[in-house]
Formats: sequence, C-alpha cells, structure tokens
Amino acid sequence: MAPDLSMILPRVLIVSRRTVRKNKFVDFVGEYHLDLIVSYGAAPVIVPRVNGVHMLLESFQPIHGVLLCEGEDIDPSLYDAELSGLSQEELDEIKKIHSSDTTIDREKDSIELALAKLCLERNIPYLGICRGSQVLNVACGGTLYQDLEKELSKNCLSRSESPEMLCRSIGVLSDMHPSAVLKNQSEIGQKYEKVVHMNYDNYDGHRHVVKIVENTPLHKWFKDSLLEEDDNKMEIWVNSYHHQGVKKLAQRFVPMAFANDGLIEGFYDPDTYNPVEGKFIMGLQFHPERMRGKDNGDFDYPGCAMAYQEFVKAVIAYEKKLNGCENIPRGVKLNRELESKRKSIIRSFSIAKNMYSNGLGRISEKISELEPGAEFLEANTALSVQQENRLKQMGATVRNASTYMNRLKMNEERERMARAILAKMSIEQLSDMIGFYHKMGQLCSEALDNKFNDMELA
Repeated sequence: MAPDLSMILPRVLIVSRRTVRKNKFVDFVGEYHLDLIVSYGAAPVIVPRVNGVHMLLESFQPIHGVLLCEGEDIDPSLYDAELSGLSQEELDEIKKIHSSDTTIDREKDSIELALAKLCLERNIPYLGICRGSQVLNVACGGTLYQDLEKELSKNCLSRSESPEMLCRSIGVLSDMHPSAVLKNQSEIGQKYEKVVHMNYDNYDGHRHVVKIVENTPLHKWFKDSLLEEDDNKMEIWVNSYHHQGVKKLAQRFVPMAFANDGLIEGFYDPDTYNPVEGKFIMGLQFHPERMRGKDNGDFDYPGCAMAYQEFVKAVIAYEKKLNGCENIPRGVKLNRELESKRKSIIRSFSIAKNMYSNGLGRISEKISELEPGAEFLEANTALSVQQENRLKQMGATVRNASTYMNRLKMNEERERMARAILAKMSIEQLSDMIGFYHKMGQLCSEALDNKFNDMELA
C-alpha cells in the first residue's frame, strides 16, 4: 500500500565524515545532530562522503534542508589563504599540532560546497555548525584564518578599540555602518583577549565566552539566559573545537556573536531569515548541540536547542511551500488506456529532461520515445497552472521534437562559452553573480505567479 504522503517527513541532508576503523574507512555523523533533527520533526538523510557523490546530488532530491557540521580543514586553495602570510615552517607546525584536522578532504569539500551553493540558489534552509559555518562563508566569497593561534591570538593585545576598528580588524565587511552591528564599545569586544578555541583533552567540557549581538536570532534564543551584570552583559559560555574561523565575513552576512579575541562565532543572512516562511541561512562556529551537563545531559541554556528547532521549522515550511500540498487537489483515477498514455508522455518528458541536462546522446534511438510528449504539446491541450509549472521544470517547454533537438545543440554551445567565461572570473565575482541571478530568479518567479493569477481571473 502506498504511504500517506501527509505522514512523510521533510528531508534534511547531512554529509558524513570519514574515519578509519579496523583498517577500513567508515562514514559517520554525530548522533546529537541526528537526535535533534528527528525530535523536531524532520528526517535526516546521510550523504556518504564517497568519491563522485558531488556529481550525484540531484539524486538526493527532494532536499528540504541541509545541515553541515564537523570535518577537516577546508582546502585553503578555495579561499585567499595566500594572504595569511604564514611561513612554511609555521604551516608545518600547524599540521603537526592539528594532525587530525589538517588532512584535506577534497571530496567532502566538493560535496558540501555544492550543497551550500544549491541552498543559496534555491533558498533551501541551511544550518552550518563549526566547519559547516566555514563552508557557508567560503561558498559566498568569504575567507578563513588558517590557524587562529598563529594569525589571531598573536594580535590579542589588551588594547581598547572603537567598534569601527574592531569591525575592520576582524574582517567584517558590510554596507552597514559598524555601529549598526556593534551597538557600543562596552557591548562587544572592548578589548581583545586571547581565547582557547580548542582543547584536545576536554572535547565536550571546554567552554569560552562569546558576546551576542542584539536584535539577532541568537539574542532572541538566549535572551532569558544572558548575564545582566554591567561588565558581562550579553555573554554566554559556549563549547567549541576548532583552530580555524571566519577571517573576512562574506558581504551578505551579519555577525551574531563574537569571542573576546574578535572572532565571529555566529552569523546569518537577515534577508533570508524567516523560519515560518521556510527561510533560514545561518552559520554557528560553536557547538550548541554539545553544550550539555556531564551527568544529566541537560542543555546549559534553553536556547541551545533553538538553532535546531527553528531550522527544522523552516525545513517543514519550505517542504510545504515546495510541494504546495495545501493547494494540490487529489488526482483523478485514470482507466488503463489513459494511464498507459500518461506513462508514455511522462517517459517522453523524462528523456527530454535527461537529454537537456546531460547532452544529446544517441538522438536517433530516442526520437520515437520523444514523440508522445511532442504530440501532447502540439495538441495545445489546456493545462492547469500546476501542470504547466511541472512541464517547465522537466524541460518540456518545446512544441515538437525537431525544435527541441535544435535547442539542445544551441544550449550546448552557449554552455561551453559560458563555462569558458566563468573560469576566468574571481571567487568574489562569481559570488556576486550568484546573488544577482538569485534575486532575478525571485523576481521572475513573482512575475510568473502574477501572470498565472491574472489568467485564472480572466
């Protein structure tokens, strides 16, 4: 019996991390993440860190949310690492100290960067914890400290700074005036202090202070727990385990929290944050899922679970919006002949979509299977808005097979030229272009909806 679609939970993709057990590679995901996703009403889908998976991400559709968490250092060549000024001796020392984290995993990088960019393009809810926040920043053109001890801690002289100087020195680049991010000097980072972000001997128990920025989601979640003493206002103690962090924050993001050494511990995109509407793009450098009591497992603060709760809320809303489940009427039951025709038309569209996406292939062998779809479209059958949208999604926007073949050839040449141009562009230019086309896509979608509504009213 077919499952009741109303009971199927939305899907959250989580990329596994690789380790070695009994001389074999094993993929794993921290259980805290899985427990929290399930407890708030979504189904975690583990994406294995296996060679070639980054080319198969469409196979994991539908994707209603992405949670990226722990892992090794991101390949420094993916951001402006050469600007760090670290000598080869210093880099070798970093690898020796952090041997378990400095082994580059390019396949995991490829998978997670592809997922992050997919979320940014389609407004799919995204939560990045620790490495996941760094992936999000790099995907948008931001950079990282290769090592906090070498690059950031050595600058932690106990010196007073204005909010403007603090923003510039920690790499917060934004159209907002710094005072809009840091309300006043006493509130965030009045002076730099050296912070221990990683303790190999106390993985779960290690804590350090972060200062939360007002009027951000973190402020809302931890508001009842924030210390109110004059010298410690807006502070909480967080768990962290990392030797890298955000250096230059990508332009679209706004900081939510800072460590006392000036490192950004949380950020989000305010233009894509509304969990009720399925909007959630956020990165947290610290680990709220591990901020628990040693004996009873209770969270240090009630707000610790809110990141996951609000993320899953956005995932559920996004899934409903994607499926349009509240507005789709139940399908009509077809007789055997009509059902056979329906399947042949769907197969025709499926072949057309694959040819459109993957190249022409052997056209001569597939023309006969394309004909049912072409005939269906030539018949000018009146389509509902939902049917027309579905056909467009499948690439079946042509009127006959020959026109479709010609368009495929033209698209192939255009794609070749576009790839050549994009290969010459910088990371920042590509990030800006993604933002532009994402906005244009939203505007086009709104315009199409308006036209469809006008058609229905006519």
